[in-house]
Amino acid sequence: MRLENLPKSKETKGIKRVGRGPGSGMGKTATRGENGQKSRSGASIPAWFQGGQSPLYRRIPKRGFNNKRFRVEYATINLSDLNNFFKDGDVVTPEILKERGIIKKSLAGIKVLATGTLEKKLNIKAQRFSSKAVTKIEEAGGKAEVI
Repeated sequence: MRLENLPKSKETKGIKRVGRGPGSGMGKTATRGENGQKSRSGASIPAWFQGGQSPLYRRIPKRGFNNKRFRVEYATINLSDLNNFFKDGDVVTPEILKERGIIKKSLAGIKVLATGTLEKKLNIKAQRFSSKAVTKIEEAGGKAEVI
């Protein structure tokens, strides 16, 4: 097989040139049809548009309670992160975590999660702890203190 005998791939296929005269087979209306909104230049219709009919999302009533306004969000940190950033016997507080750039936003406080292992004895002060995190911290000889 030689290079000039290779079949043409999609990369080398020319683009479809529309509106370039009747000889091209795609002249005059340039494959857009005769009339209508999509035949005009600059026509773009949103996917949710239903031809002027009242849209579905407005026809269906809003129902139920949404707790989004009242939820409390915590910045989370894993035990593996604490293991990497702190030495044995250190005190870990939200202020220190923010100062060192380990957490970006403190939100409503910090929650310590049990992902990873803790091999250092740390005194951790935070707003929330997962139950597994507390047991892992105490197994390592540390202390979990709720602020």
